[in-house]
Amino acid sequence: MIKNLYETHLKVKNLEESISFYKKLGLQLAFQIEERRRAFFFIGETKQMLGLQEVKEGEEVIRDHFAFSVEMKDLEASLQWLREKEIEIPKDFFGKAPIEPIVHMWMPAASVYFIDPNGHSLEFLTLLSDEPVYKEDIVYLSEWRTCYKSRGNQEKS
Repeated sequence: MIKNLYETHLKVKNLEESISFYKKLGLQLAFQIEERRRAFFFIGETKQMLGLQEVKEGEEVIRDHFAFSVEMKDLEASLQWLREKEIEIPKDFFGKAPIEPIVHMWMPAASVYFIDPNGHSLEFLTLLSDEPVYKEDIVYLSEWRTCYKSRGNQEKS
């Protein structure tokens, strides 16, 4: 019955700053309701939606997490791309320095993490067509390709 996740919403402290950030990521601002301090972005051809809602002064923003699906070539270039846009990258991804994408072996999926202005943890993610390795270990993408990658399989783009 469920085909995918169509929309998600985040609470933010400053709507304009958050709109600017998500535009910097390349998301399309679809609609803004100034009176209600909300904004909606479309993502991709299927127009999945990200909604932003500014909290009232003194109200806490609970930090959330979600991932954007990207092609492997974009994931591989994403750390440099994020740095050029001056977007915050955590000092480590699960104990790994941000020098290249990491792989969640149990999925398997390659990822790069970054932070929005409200402290939300965001992720660029590419599913890999390899067989999963059911370990909690996190490895660099280069290590996955050398040591774990299934013979003859290619990454999904």
